[in-house]
Amino acid sequence: MMTQLITVIPNDSVFKMASQYYQEMQESFRNNNKSREFPAHTAKVHSVAWSCDGRRLASGSFDKTASVFILEKDRLENNYRGHGDSVDQLCWHPTNPDLFVTASGDKTIRIWDVRTTKCIATVNTKGENINICWSPDGQTIAVGNKDDVVTFIDAKTHRSKAEEQFKFEVNEISWNNDNDMFFLTNGNGCINILSYPELKPIQSINAHPSNCICIKFDPMGKYFATGSADALVSLWDVEELVGLAGENTQLQP
Repeated sequence: MMTQLITVIPNDSVFKMASQYYQEMQESFRNNNKSREFPAHTAKVHSVAWSCDGRRLASGSFDKTASVFILEKDRLENNYRGHGDSVDQLCWHPTNPDLFVTASGDKTIRIWDVRTTKCIATVNTKGENINICWSPDGQTIAVGNKDDVVTFIDAKTHRSKAEEQFKFEVNEISWNNDNDMFFLTNGNGCINILSYPELKPIQSINAHPSNCICIKFDPMGKYFATGSADALVSLWDVEELVGLAGENTQLQP
């Protein structure tokens, strides 16, 4: 069992909110100190994501499958097969809790409907896919491959709307909550920001001294966080695009 020790650089209200949340989570884990394993895959799990209503948890695996769990019923709901290679990332529709999409190394993405437990669309792409996200307005799916190409796919017609080749290692991709900017984290420790749908460069932020791996926006859209290979998590203001806090994460036995 590993625990995580987090130290936060103070920053007024942001520090107070983070501190309060941290204390509440500590109390919650102390009062609910139990765990349960759900066997669903035969190989390592690459991705997990919650549906927009919080009722379902989906997972994608190296075993070429995705699984969906209903935690309120404490069970595995279904296993989704069809990909010919590992499922490296998945995400849910931003407002429809019945739809999710998977990105695979088999050069396809698949859209699934949990009501029918079937794949409702398969879209062929040009490369081995490793990251994916669904736009906040639900109209577009962006998928990135190992060749650092990001393709924007119409969620209704399942056709490519745009494609961008980048000259740096693209690690994770995301829209902001207002759907007018597109963010990429890269292997140089930077956050690259493009206008959307124009896909014109707005800014490149030197966020970390090492590989910038992941990015996540808060539900209200006011902040976003990035994680890096330098063992740092940084918090940013979306409007100002300035760093608010840095967290040094250390694992202790």
